Formats: sequence, C-alpha cells, structure tokens
Amino acid sequence: MDDSELMAIGAFARRTGLTASALRFYADAGLLVPARTDPSSGYRFYALEQVDRAQLVRRLRDVDMPLSAVADVLDAGPEHAARLVDDHIDHVVNAARAAAAHAEEIKADLGHHVRQTSSMALTVNGPVTAAAIDQVLTAAASGGLLRALAGVRFDAESTGVTITATDRYRLATRTLPTLDPTAVEWSVTVDGDDLRLCLADLRRSPRAHIEVGLRDMRITSNGGIDRRCRLIDEPFPDHRAMLDALPAVTTRVAVGTSAIRRALETTSADVVAVRVGRAGVELGGSGNTTTIDATVDGDPTDVWFELRTLYPAVSSAIGADVLIDLRGPDMPATIRSADGGDLTALVMPTRPPVDGSTRPH
Repeated sequence: MDDSELMAIGAFARRTGLTASALRFYADAGLLVPARTDPSSGYRFYALEQVDRAQLVRRLRDVDMPLSAVADVLDAGPEHAARLVDDHIDHVVNAARAAAAHAEEIKADLGHHVRQTSSMALTVNGPVTAAAIDQVLTAAASGGLLRALAGVRFDAESTGVTITATDRYRLATRTLPTLDPTAVEWSVTVDGDDLRLCLADLRRSPRAHIEVGLRDMRITSNGGIDRRCRLIDEPFPDHRAMLDALPAVTTRVAVGTSAIRRALETTSADVVAVRVGRAGVELGGSGNTTTIDATVDGDPTDVWFELRTLYPAVSSAIGADVLIDLRGPDMPATIRSADGGDLTALVMPTRPPVDGSTRPH
C-alpha cells in the first residue's frame, strides 16, 4: 500500500472517534495494529480499511466489553459475533440486577433508603477532572524538601490537559479533553494539598473553569464557588523524557482491573511478588498467593513491588482491564488503564525479601 493512502494516528483518531492514546492502547493490546509503523520515528499509520474495525472496537468498549471478549468478536463471523455480544449484555444485565438487589439489602440493613439524589484558562468537566486529580495524587510525595514532588503538573494544549504527579519512585499521568479549546499552551505546577480541597466542589460541577494567575490557579465551580491553589515555582521533573527514555518492554500482561485489585487488597505482605507465567499471574507475599487469569505477551518473569507503591497504581485504574508493561526486576513497570488508554502509572520494583526466593513457573 502506498504511504499516501495511509492516515497518521491523529487523522485516524478523528475519523474513528477514538483518541490517539486509545489507539496506542489497542495496538499494544493486539486489537488494532497499525498498518505501518515508521522504524525510525515510531510514528503509526493506519489504512482506510481499518476504520470499520476501529469503530467496532470503540462501540464494543462503550458497552464495557473486556479486551479478551472484544478480540473474540473481531475474530468471529457475523452470527457468532452477534451471539457473543448478546452473551456479554446478558452478563452485564444480570450483574446489574444482582448488584441492585444487593444494594437494596444493604439499605434495608442500614434502616433507611438513600435519596436519589484566552488566557491561561480552560473549561473542564468537573467530576472527570476531580477523578483524574485524585488518581494522579497517589503518586505525589507527602512532604520532603522538593515542593514540586508534592505538587501536580498541568500541561494545557489546544484540545486537552495532561495532569501528572511523581515522587521519582512512582509516576501517574492522565490526559483529559477540555470543553472549550484553550487559547494558548501553558504549564504550571500546583500545590497538591490545595487541589485536594477542591475535589468535593469539582465533583458537583458539570462544568468548571480553571484560570492561572501569577501566583495561583483559580478553580470556579458551579454556583460561583472559587478555590485558589498555590503555584509551585520549582522545576518539575521532565516526565515526558522519563517515559521516552524507558527501555523496551520484555513482558506485557493484560489483566482484569477488579481481579488484581482484589488480590492486592487481600494480602498482608509489605512486599508483593508478581510472578508472570505463560497464561496467568501469581501475586504473593507472606505465604499468601493468588493466581489471576491474564493474557501474557513475552517471557515469564518475577518482579517484586512494595505494596504501598503498587496498590495505588492499581486502585486508581479505570476501565475493565489494565496493561502492565514489565522490563525486568530492576526497571520501572508501566501500568495503563481506561477505555481511552490514557491513565498511565510508572512504578519502581524493589528487591525481593531475604526469604522471598522465586519459584520456577
């Protein structure tokens, strides 16, 4: 195919309704591989014939179908694919009914019913922004000499804003669309404790206005409530360079978000072993292990993490699945999640405990 017939990832994203980060996520998951990747620049290009497949992936993910089931639908014939969609919807509906019944039992036990209830500026969806800030704050430092490590970086561009925090051992970053395009690109670092005080107001505001001044960021929520967050005038770590400098992935794991979250919540170990086999992951520590089904691409490996480092990256994940990119027992691991593939966490491994000898797969 002539290169002139291919679309760059940005054009393909606009054509299909997927974000560029989502396309990278699905390419790495093996669902939507680019027609060509430039070997020198790494730029990805897509063919017109891939538009229908991409839109089908988006529509299937819109109904919360997990990655493995999406792959099955894409590989099936029309009749079988329709049955797979019906099976998934039946599962979702039954799960929702069971959850609703359980909720009624809980409310009955509680004894009551829950009531239904052009400058450096941009406008955002309040609840979505609150969730993103909450997620990245899990990687911010709690004190220390460098104030920037306790802050949150805002990088605004014409179509979105990237929110990032890092304590140099962990990194979390998420990109959000804005409701109105910002007139200029800008970057500031905002005090993390001040931002925490804004979360409740943001969660109640369908639209929130953010404006940056000389010394603070002002967040105006519904009803004209203003919150001012101090700016940190210290260099923020070059997180983009950190991500770009990572070595190649040796093992990629796709696993259900709820499954790995439950496994970590039931362990009492300070240091957790992540043992990746050919078709699953074993999480263990302190004599307690849990095996989780997973899709594995690459070599089996054992990597150890401190629970206080790994759990926040997993607990803040969004979407049904997470992708875990491993680079060996002493290199940073990348944890990505969301239907948009746009929540990225970087987690440093640790040494295994003295009595934590690894076992063969």
